[in-house]
Amino acid sequence: MITYIILLIISGLIVGALGRLAIPGRDPMSIPMTIAVGIAGSLIGGLIGQALFNRPGGMLLAVLSAAAIVFAIRKFRGGSLDDPRGRRHMHGGGRHDMSGRRRGGLFSR
Repeated sequence: MITYIILLIISGLIVGALGRLAIPGRDPMSIPMTIAVGIAGSLIGGLIGQALFNRPGGMLLAVLSAAAIVFAIRKFRGGSLDDPRGRRHMHGGGRHDMSGRRRGGLFSR
């Protein structure tokens, strides 16, 4: 029983990591979240394979499903493919003039 759980965690980590790699950009996701995404992607890929081909889905469907979940999580957070956390308008402390250059602030010259 414990062997199956360990294998489930390892396969979830592999599928989740491949799903994260399929979506470009950096993604601030923890290892347990990656495992959960991989397990969910494997489950959804298996259901899609059963529905379409009358047999369980393989690794490709699992990774594609995990990538779709990562994309959905990014969209839910308000991010995009370029900015996964959704911080498009934050420039990091300090003031900026009209040209976008820093003007004043904590670490300005």
